[in-house]
Amino acid sequence: MIRRYLVERRSWLLFFLSVQTLVLLIAFLDKAIPFGPILYIVFLTTTLFLIFFVFRYNKETHFYKQLEQRNNNLDLTSIEGADTPLESIVETSMRNLSEHLRQSASWHQVALEQEKDDLLAWIHEVKTPLTAMRLMMDRLEDETMKTALTYEWLRIHLLLDRQLHQKRLPFMENDLYIEQVNLESLTYAEIKTLKTWCIQKGIGFDVDFEVTEVLSDAKWLAFILRQLVTNAVKYSDPHAAEIIIRSRRDNERTILEVIDHGRGIEPKDLSRIFDKGFTSTAWHQDSAATGMGLYLAKKAAESMLIQITVSSEPGSGTTFTLTFPQPNEVMRITGM
Repeated sequence: MIRRYLVERRSWLLFFLSVQTLVLLIAFLDKAIPFGPILYIVFLTTTLFLIFFVFRYNKETHFYKQLEQRNNNLDLTSIEGADTPLESIVETSMRNLSEHLRQSASWHQVALEQEKDDLLAWIHEVKTPLTAMRLMMDRLEDETMKTALTYEWLRIHLLLDRQLHQKRLPFMENDLYIEQVNLESLTYAEIKTLKTWCIQKGIGFDVDFEVTEVLSDAKWLAFILRQLVTNAVKYSDPHAAEIIIRSRRDNERTILEVIDHGRGIEPKDLSRIFDKGFTSTAWHQDSAATGMGLYLAKKAAESMLIQITVSSEPGSGTTFTLTFPQPNEVMRITGM
């Protein structure tokens, strides 16, 4: 701060030094003026000026030190009142700006909440005609047409479901309900939803559950599993080997694995596949990928203390692993 204060007051310092130098120069050149007493006066005034300078430094920098040390937020209560008219201008301007930003942030928060509520309401409204469409498709006799329409219906259904959970994710803690969840029935329900797609691609499932129940939130766990299974089906070659879903116990923790035999993931992409919006560097032309499914699954898993990892070899398939927390760790989510 002392260096910046000297830079700020450099014009005053240069002016004072110039005046003192001018007085000494005049006394030195004019023989009628005694040089000794003038030198003594210059010494005394310089000493007084240094004392005054130190006093003003402490007084003038106090206000700015408070600004420098405060947290970068809109709270200005920690700043004491300004001592000078110029400091008062700065303080008033900052308080007005802080109030304006606070009101603006509040307005934007309300607007975002309204937008979220409107979107959620729209999603629920769209689900009604989708349900009606599904019932009409089930009555179709043309199996080829029925399969094609069901596949497109499924794509819309999954996109709406992902959008719904994306909007709910920031408030996920308020929506959690921890209970004993049957992994087997949950998995079969997700496979049943994707049945038409799997039949179209000629892909089957090999399901093996050593552990059938975990302590978790059924709705959000189903969403995570849906993203992993959908990903496995999407990137598996037609008529490829079966997708394996299995659970096991490892050091008192439940492990759930989703293994496909698709195109795999490039090693340079493995560390980025959970990043928001990331699709692929090797398959960048894939316009159907949004880069949101795995990102949302990762975020939801973290909120439930579930560790999600991935291993893959290009051309050999991909394994997603969910490691569930122990029961005492799950209880901390709900504060029990």
